[in-house]
Amino acid sequence: MGQNKSRSLNELLVNLFHHVMDIEASAVITEEFKEISNNDLHIIEAVGVEEPRNMSVIAGKLRVTVGTLTTNMNGLEKKGYIRRERGLEDKRVVYVTLTEKGRKAFYHHRDFHRKMIKAIVKDLSEEEREILYRCLVNLNHFLEPESWKE
Repeated sequence: MGQNKSRSLNELLVNLFHHVMDIEASAVITEEFKEISNNDLHIIEAVGVEEPRNMSVIAGKLRVTVGTLTTNMNGLEKKGYIRRERGLEDKRVVYVTLTEKGRKAFYHHRDFHRKMIKAIVKDLSEEEREILYRCLVNLNHFLEPESWKE
């Protein structure tokens, strides 16, 4: 790939990142969810709709400290999006679940991402989708903190 193509690809990736963050914020923070931020929605996504998750697992998924997460969880709990409960066997462990309001926000956010993926792959052949997938796996690997330690 020539230098101009590399430069263009870099600019495209940077622009895409900014567009996704801007559009996601405006698309998912609707009138119904105006009291929470895009960051709050990512926390709700990390909590998930399956079984309760403990704070350490959620913090790990988000790559933040439990202390940072606690501050955000306080706001989400106060607004009625999450519920926290201490573990029965180990009272030091705090488990988080989504309330009905939190589940609604989770699905709203998930739908935005599904629409985005559908738009990305709509005109691609199966082979092109596979190439795109491999490219994004490579990019993700490059962006992992461990790859910078090499």
